[in-house]
Amino acid sequence: MYLYKKIEMSELITVTTFNFAHEIMVLKSILDHEGIPYLFQNENLIAVDPLASYAYGGIDLKVHPNDVERVKEILNNLNTNLEIV
Repeated sequence: MYLYKKIEMSELITVTTFNFAHEIMVLKSILDHEGIPYLFQNENLIAVDPLASYAYGGIDLKVHPNDVERVKEILNNLNTNLEIV
């Protein structure tokens, strides 16, 4: 399990952006299983109003800088196998 000191949101790195809330369900499960801390910025807003995705620029996946490469590997595997990213 990862233990990080309390960090500011500005320290998190945006790895990718999704248009709709349903696109992140499988990824959330994988990140939880791998023990990788994450934040989906705008997730709740866009879940309530999907058309807001275009106004707010989508749902940003933000992770700690130490996890960026691992998350990119996970995204590449998902894109190859499920074509969701």
